Amino acid sequence: QVQLVESGGGSVQAGGSLRLSCALSGSGYDSYCMAWFRQAPGKEREGVAAIDNDRTRDYADSVKGRFTISQDDSKNNLYLQMNSLKPEDTAMYYCAATPWVCTMVASDFQYWGQGTQVTVSS
Repeated sequence: QVQLVESGGGSVQAGGSLRLSCALSGSGYDSYCMAWFRQAPGKEREGVAAIDNDRTRDYADSVKGRFTISQDDSKNNLYLQMNSLKPEDTAMYYCAATPWVCTMVASDFQYWGQGTQVTVSS
């Protein structure tokens, strides 16, 4: 079992920055793919960024050049640095982990955090 707990959400004006954190606990996850997803009201959950076991990163087109996914050396913590935030980035953000193929498809992920809210005002 793997547990994930997000933190760092909040309210910010457009153009601002936030850094989300996700603390992982349990066992076996050091070889997992980890990712950030987001879900806005009335919309489907969408992948934002993913980092594979070999630290290969992938990003949604909508956040490329603005968001950076990273993890610490122990892989106990996952981060999402979000710069140049836009109102359309407003959503609940979730971290997720999977032992399977590394994608940004929600159904491929086995473990989820409870989410942290990000609100960007214009």
